Amino acid sequence: MDHAADAHRTDLMTITRFVLNEQSKYPESRGDFSILLSHIVLGCKFVCSCVNKAGLAKLIGLAGETNGEEQKKLDVLSNEVFVKALVSSSRTCILVSEEDEEAIFVEASKRGRYCVVFDPLDGSSNIDCGVSIGTIFGIYLIKDGEEPTLDDVLQPGKNMLAAGYCMYGSSCTLVLSTGTGVNGFTLDPSLGEFILTHPDIKIPKKGKIYSVNEGNAKNWDGPTAKYVEKCKFPKDGSSPKSLRYIGSMVADVHRTLLYGGVFLYPADKKSPNGKLRVLYEVFPMSFLMEQAGGQSFTGKERALDLVPKKIHERSPIFLGSYDDVEEIIALYAAEEKKE
Repeated sequence: MDHAADAHRTDLMTITRFVLNEQSKYPESRGDFSILLSHIVLGCKFVCSCVNKAGLAKLIGLAGETNGEEQKKLDVLSNEVFVKALVSSSRTCILVSEEDEEAIFVEASKRGRYCVVFDPLDGSSNIDCGVSIGTIFGIYLIKDGEEPTLDDVLQPGKNMLAAGYCMYGSSCTLVLSTGTGVNGFTLDPSLGEFILTHPDIKIPKKGKIYSVNEGNAKNWDGPTAKYVEKCKFPKDGSSPKSLRYIGSMVADVHRTLLYGGVFLYPADKKSPNGKLRVLYEVFPMSFLMEQAGGQSFTGKERALDLVPKKIHERSPIFLGSYDDVEEIIALYAAEEKKE
């Protein structure tokens, strides 16, 4: 391939063009969603750039010690970036962030029709060791003409309009679903644009990988313990599954989406409701999994059917390849029969 010619390719599908194409299928669309999304994308680019410089900032004194203030923690900075980007889009009315105790209600003059729930920097404890971290987001639409209330956000995940994550790793990858399949985009640093590199992602029906923190095994319930045992010592003559656990949800889910398998963060005696937050971790990732042909289960029900009562509520989660999650659902059903 002629690389000189390649550098001048004009047929690249950018995320902006992609979203505009999607929107054009809906004659009633006013372009608001595209504008909102372009602000989320801008936030992702900014955070990506900050994450890449994080190690250097300490080293060369870019940390702003000159004015006597400590360098802002990256997760706090990321949160500010996304809040400002979302408010300034004038398309949002309620924001729920992992970093903020209370929901943010956007002032009336900048208000729009969308609620955005997000974790600005998931896995941020991994920053110093170079492990992939990311931003997770979900978008709801409020009922027209009504004053926004917290109930507009406390909706089941199946009501989400769109969801996605941006992973800051060896490359900057944004995975998005607007309810018609899942697409992956990679940031081309020379263009400053996200380019469609993974069109129509479909998760394999069955995978060879399981992903869980086995350090919690002594506190697991019966079905979780049985499933992991089955992964390691299959009784049907098949090969054992491989264990892969990064401990950064975005990275673990990204691998699960592309290679198949199952990611689990079950409830245990120490965390009876699991550890992951419903609105901005469980819902967006479950939405993406289902859109890619996988499943997501809480141990009791389909994850997207869950109705959250509080904005920072937690839930156990089992998500990934359809057949693998089906096995987990069967183990929980069998346990219920016994009771």
